Amino acid sequence: MRELTLHTELWLPRPRDEVFPFFADARNLGVITPPWLRFEVLTPAPIVMRCGALIDYRIRVHGVPLRWRTEIAAWDPPHRFVDVQRRGPYRLWHHTHTFSERDGGTLCADRVRYWPWGGRVVDWLFVRRDVKRIFEYRQARLRELFGSISQP
Repeated sequence: MRELTLHTELWLPRPRDEVFPFFADARNLGVITPPWLRFEVLTPAPIVMRCGALIDYRIRVHGVPLRWRTEIAAWDPPHRFVDVQRRGPYRLWHHTHTFSERDGGTLCADRVRYWPWGGRVVDWLFVRRDVKRIFEYRQARLRELFGSISQP
């Protein structure tokens, strides 16, 4: 299958042992997802993050309601995890999250391998722009949440 990629990096001035637990809670995905997607986690709490965990969501893409199921395909706290779409709006969605200690903070990197239904034309018309906007929103929210160092 063909694939496209998106890579982003964000440095946060907080230690990895503070940043990673935020990502380890699947409910926090709603905190960093743009409101226009009307994102909702459907899997009942608590969600135990581990290799093989399945998480169901509901979103709206351009007003169209969609269900999305991801599987945690790799779980290596506090260094990385991978979620893979098992059902949803893409033919392929493979998202690797990595967390590295860097310059007194945490470098959060995302590498998404994806392929939309409709291929490159649909990507060019809609998907690439939407995915970039989602990750820009996500980075802005993470800067708000983790952008300053806690005072003792």
